[in-house]
This record gives sequence, C-alpha cells and structure tokens, in this order.
Amino acid sequence: MAALDLFGRRWSLRIVWELRAGPLGFRPLQKQCDDMSSSVMRQRLTELLDAQVIHQLPDSRYELTPLGQEARHALNPLARWAGRWAATIDPQGADHTDDQSAGRVSHPDTVDDGTPERDSAD
Repeated sequence: MAALDLFGRRWSLRIVWELRAGPLGFRPLQKQCDDMSSSVMRQRLTELLDAQVIHQLPDSRYELTPLGQEARHALNPLARWAGRWAATIDPQGADHTDDQSAGRVSHPDTVDDGTPERDSAD
C-alpha cells in the first residue's frame, strides 16, 4: 500500500517515467513534466529521494536508483495495457510513435515482443 500511495501522488510516476532515459537536472525535468510547479516538483522529488527511488548526483541532477529502475520495469505491463486501452477507446487517436508508450520497452526479462520469458522470476 505504501508503494501505491507514493506512486499514486500526482506527478510521481511522471518523474520516474522522465528519468527512464538517464539523469536530468531540476529545470530540464520540470520542462519534461509539462512545467509543473516548482513547489510540487520539489515535494515529489523529496518523497522519491526519501523512498530511495531516485538519488541526486553530485552535479545536482536526479536519476533512478536500482530500486527506481525495478519500479519502472514493474510498470511496463501497465504501460502496455494503457496503450491497448487507448487504442480501444480511440483507435484514430492512439499515439504509437513512442516505443516506450506503446509498451515496447526493452527489459532483460522479456522477449522481443515484450512478453515475459518463461523462466523469468517475475
């Protein structure tokens, strides 16, 4: 329940999502998150830092910790489902140009089509 509470807070998942490609500083991350307010961003970053999902590098950029990477990978099935859901609701408007949003995220426990390997521990 604590994880659902943390990730259920507005912008928390978005921050994790935007850090998927690598470290970002405060301003670039804020820009990637549709210019969310600085105060909300500071609060979410503090919560994610305290939860050890992200950490701050010496140059002040933020990046996912190994736990944060695990959380991101755990969310991949939800991202794939969301892509199918969006296509069902609005087949004309579903955006499949971003491989990440379409659920085709490379993961060591998946085969090329994103399905879990049979001997995967997940």
